[in-house]
Formats: sequence, C-alpha cells, structure tokens
Amino acid sequence: MKGKPLFLRPLAAVASGFGIAALFPPYGFSQLIWIVLLPLLFALWSLGEGKRKRKALGLGFLTGLAFFLPNLAWLRSVSDAGWAALSVYLALFPAVWSLFAATWGNPWRGEEKGLFHVPRHALACALVWTGLEWLRGWLFTGFGWNTLGTGFHQSLVFAQNADLLGAIGLSILPVFVQGVLLQVFVRRVPRFQSDGLGMRRRIALGSVVLVMVGAYGYGMWRMISAVKVDSIRLNALLVQLNIPQEAARQLWDATDIHLGYEDETLEALGVVDGEAVHQLGGNTPPKPDWVLWPETALTGRILRADNGEWATAQENYNTLDRIREGGDDFTLMLGVNEMEAEREGDAFMMKPDARVWNSLAVIPADGKLQTFRKHHLVIFGEYIPLVDKLPFLAKIYEQQSGAKYGGAFSIGESLDPVPVDIRGETVGVIPSVCFEDTVPRLLRKFVRNDGPQIIVNVTNDGWFKDSPGAAQHFANARFRAIELRRPMIRCANTGVSAAITATGSTVHPDGGRLQELRDANGSHFTRGHLLTEIDIPKNPPATLYAMIGDWGVIVLAVVGVLLGAIPAWRERKLDAMPSSPS
Repeated sequence: MKGKPLFLRPLAAVASGFGIAALFPPYGFSQLIWIVLLPLLFALWSLGEGKRKRKALGLGFLTGLAFFLPNLAWLRSVSDAGWAALSVYLALFPAVWSLFAATWGNPWRGEEKGLFHVPRHALACALVWTGLEWLRGWLFTGFGWNTLGTGFHQSLVFAQNADLLGAIGLSILPVFVQGVLLQVFVRRVPRFQSDGLGMRRRIALGSVVLVMVGAYGYGMWRMISAVKVDSIRLNALLVQLNIPQEAARQLWDATDIHLGYEDETLEALGVVDGEAVHQLGGNTPPKPDWVLWPETALTGRILRADNGEWATAQENYNTLDRIREGGDDFTLMLGVNEMEAEREGDAFMMKPDARVWNSLAVIPADGKLQTFRKHHLVIFGEYIPLVDKLPFLAKIYEQQSGAKYGGAFSIGESLDPVPVDIRGETVGVIPSVCFEDTVPRLLRKFVRNDGPQIIVNVTNDGWFKDSPGAAQHFANARFRAIELRRPMIRCANTGVSAAITATGSTVHPDGGRLQELRDANGSHFTRGHLLTEIDIPKNPPATLYAMIGDWGVIVLAVVGVLLGAIPAWRERKLDAMPSSPS
C-alpha cells in the first residue's frame, strides 16, 4: 500500500472488523471466516518502518472497534455506556495482536530464510491471536463470547475439532490458512517463481492442504462415530413463556407468571382444566422424563437449611402441586433464587446476613430437592465489584438499566454433577445457569468418565429483549456439547430453548427433526413448549479439551510468541555484531 492514499489501511482494518462481526448473528455469514483477516494482515505486513508499532496498534484497535461495536450492540438494551466501554476494552486485544503481527510475526520484514519461513510466521500469528482470545475470556472474569473459532457455529464439520483445544483453539485454523495464502499469492509470487524457491512455495501450500484435510477428516470421523454408541433416550419438555423485562425486572405480575408455567406445562402434558385429553390416531407423544423451566422461573425463593431441609413461598407450592396433575413420573428442573435459612420450630427463617444464590433446582416426584448454585456471576448484573466501598456504582447501574440494584448473589462452591434418574438409570447432569454455558473452563470441571452425562442450562436472555444477543448466546453455548462430547438441553425464558447433540447439532438424527422452539415465522422469541428427544451416550468419550482445558491454548500461545521472538532476536544480534575486515 506504499504510495497509496492514507485511508486505505484504516479502511482495510475496518473491513476486517466488520467481516468478523458478519460471522455471527444477526448476519451469520460464516463462510467469510476464511477471508476476514486478509485486509488487516496485508495492511500490517506492508507497513513501513516509520512508526510501525504505533500504526499497528491503531489499525488493530480500529479492527476491534469495527468488530465489537456492531457485534455487541444488543447490550444497548441495558446500557449504552456499558456497550461502549466494553467494546473499547475488548478492542485492545486485536490491537495487541496487530502489534505482534506487524513486528515479530511479520514475514515481510527482512530476508526470507528457511523452507518453513511462510508457515512459521502464519502459525505464530495464529497462535498469538488465539492466546489473546483466551486472555480476554479470562481476564477480569472474562468476556469470551464470539471468538473467531466460534464463527464455525454454522460449519459443524470443522466445529468438531473443538474437542481438542476448545472453541478458542479453532481460531488457529482460519488465521493460519489466511496467513499462508496471503504470503504465497500476494506479496511473494515473483520470489516463489525464481531463485529456486519453488520448494518453499510447495511446502507453504502443502501445509494448508494438510491442515484443512486433517481438520475436515477429523470432523467427519467424529460426526459419524457419534451416532454409533449405546445411549439412553431422554424425553424432555422445555417450557418457555417469553416474559418481557426491563433489566432484571419482569413486566408480568407474579400471578400471571405462575399461571403461565402451570397452564403451558399441563397443556403439554395433555391436561386441560384438570382433565386428561386423550389424543386420537395413535400419535400420543411420549411422556417426558424431565420438565424444564428457565432461569428464575418462579417468583418465590427457596429457603434452604444446612441439613438440606427446605421450604418455599406458598405460591411456589401451589404451582408445584398443580403441575403434578399431569403425572408423578417426571422430574422438574427450574431456575430459582435460593436463600440460606434455618428452621425455627415449624417455620423456616432467613439467616442474618444470609447468602443468596442463583440456582438450578431439581425436584423429582418425591420432593427431594437438589440444587446447583451458580458459579460464574455476571458483572453489573448479579454483582458489582467494590460496590460496598463505592456505593455510587449502584446508582450508575440503576441510572443506566432503569432498575433498582437488588444486591449481589453469592458464588456457588460445588463442582459435582447432579445425579438425576431417567427410568431407573442415573445420569449425571452438568449444570449451568445463565451465561455459564459460554464458559468452557467451568463446565469441563463437572466432567466424569464413569457413566452417562448431559449438560443442562437454564437461562434468560430477556434482559436484551428481541435482540441478536440470544442467538449469539446460543451460537457460543452449543460448542460446550462438542468440547465435552456430552449432549445438551437448554431452556430459556426469552432466547433459544433447544436440544443439542454431542456434535453440536439441533437436528434429531432420527428423521432430521429440528429440536428448537420456534414460532410459525421461525423466531425463537415466542411462548410455547417443546418435547425433545436426546440420546445420552452411556459411555461418553474423554476429550482432550476436557482433560487439559485451556492449557493447550496457553502453551501454544507461548510457542507462538517464541516463534516470532527468537528469529527476531537472532537477527538483531547478528546486526549488532561488527562486520569482519575484508
């Protein structure tokens, strides 16, 4: 771009940012994943020596803004300031990567040396990009949504590779491929065709072919082998009311909420006005083993004593009793607020300074309660850092969201799966509440290799109204099934209620039936219920990601830095050596 107008490089940076945003809902142009970084890479690698580092940081930051500002626009439903601040913060990560790519990772600085010059630089850039994506998903509790690898959410064959290094690790593939092809076909064509450098070109292209064929072949093998396992068939009923919200405040009153869950559930169970409805024609659907309601479904809290005894508000008891008109042979799972309590005589009383948890409750027909208490709290939603010392932060939250700050939830402690019965067989539930199904480092801690397991998520994307936030949440969440090779069911208030196979698909393998709750127009923002069928492998595999977690990506990121830094250090050392006298 030397000698070209000054705006071309910024334009290239913006094009890459918009291209990455286009991979995700509401756009979903996942095919662009193979070209989105080409404009930015060319702009970075072609920079002159003058102010290279400063220019690289600026171009990367511009790419980050062009990606995150449109990609996270759904956050404006809660806070314009929060949307802008988070986007600016997240844009720092592509800025740091651009600094690396323009310096240590730049193959067009200095002389080309060695047969593996091309793939080495492309790999270094790919590994560092992936490491920085991991870092933004971990630092300050992290926001790991919409990594480049998550762009494969519509390309399930390539997505199967997520069981190796996680969805984050998938980012290595498109960055490496684009880095190699840009070097081969744009800058160095004359060099590759002269001076005996044809071997270097063949090695470069061969590395791309090898990586692509390997990734595609592995994905096909995983998808084929996943259906050839001994499984337990789970019938699960998902109930979604699509209750409108303003931040955390639901706009229905408690009576309407409780009646809504009762009526929708009983209708699905074939009970109307207390009478069973007999379906004709032999098409009676199977009775559900589990009934799922979403996060914080009922308005009353559960009071829980240290010995496991529990009580709840009368309106909760009434609703739980009424849905049993549909049968006593199912287990109810629902999101609920759980509060620390103690028994005083016949009553349960809240403890002084009682902890409150956002929980997933499991209630079988015998009423014996199990709960999972949420671990990964949402910043400025379920807690505000330093709010006790800086109370004005609560006022800022209330001003931005339009809702009163109700105090912080406590963090759960247990990492044990929840055992739940399916027709006499025990299945381990990997529990998750709200956005926890987008945090792979948490869910992998629940994996056990001694029997069947399934991921269960209850969530509520109603904070963000009818925005792309729900679809983006789902696009990220489905990778947990692939990473861990455990199927998943998720029930949302507003969002995507669906059953997901261990290959990340929502299409049932028997007959190709779509198992997502949608209305007649295909929208997920609807009230209704869905009876899903999902096969739970009795002996699920132990995936590499479940065993090593994010350490694979972390180690490879360090390798990427060294691949760029060591040759650069050697070149500087040679340049500093005095030349020998002639």
